[in-house]
Amino acid sequence: MAQLTKKRKAVINKVDEDKSYALLDAARLVKEISTTKFDASVDLAVRLGVDPRKANQMVRGIVSLPHGTGKSVRVLVLCTPDKEEEAKAAGADHVGLDDYIDKIKGGWTDVDVIITMPSIMAKVGALGRVLGPRGLMPNPKTGTVTVEVGKAVQEVKAGKIDFKVDKTGIVHAAIGKVSFAEDKLYDNAKELIQTILKLKPSAAKGTYVRSIYMSSTMSPSVSVDLKSIGA
Repeated sequence: MAQLTKKRKAVINKVDEDKSYALLDAARLVKEISTTKFDASVDLAVRLGVDPRKANQMVRGIVSLPHGTGKSVRVLVLCTPDKEEEAKAAGADHVGLDDYIDKIKGGWTDVDVIITMPSIMAKVGALGRVLGPRGLMPNPKTGTVTVEVGKAVQEVKAGKIDFKVDKTGIVHAAIGKVSFAEDKLYDNAKELIQTILKLKPSAAKGTYVRSIYMSSTMSPSVSVDLKSIGA
């Protein structure tokens, strides 16, 4: 096993593994223990008491983070020609239709979010094999299939994210960057958690939120005290 560096040891010693921290304290600690040279992402992992294999226990939603994610989001809008100017004015990185559909069929997926219109979904549906595994398939539930393409672009650029519970019962989501002030990380984390709480399936029995951990890229995880967020 590789030897821990002094810096890494000091970082790990700052985290008491037997302790859960209030949400704001967790944000402060994650900032302190991040040792990457780049501006690392801060992530939240929320373990839920649901069985995602059952359709009536699937937890999926969208949330607008008050302070954005800190990531620049590359957006492709697949739309009819009359909507192209609206999409460009809203800040879309790529706008078009048939030419981009051909590119995607050829394997191009160099974007983070794809927004399209209901009238075009038949064409976009044919791209499922490429887009599905990458989580890029537009979906009305996440607001990425809409006639209001300009509004959808602005919301995504401002920090609207979609999330869903994975097969192990955990929701993973990026809530900002290490460079964010701790109160901004707190606001973003709280917004996500409150949204997840509102989505509790009626079929879920027992404890809904089992645990919450906050971490940054390559940092130890910090346990969040569930009482501090009303879970």
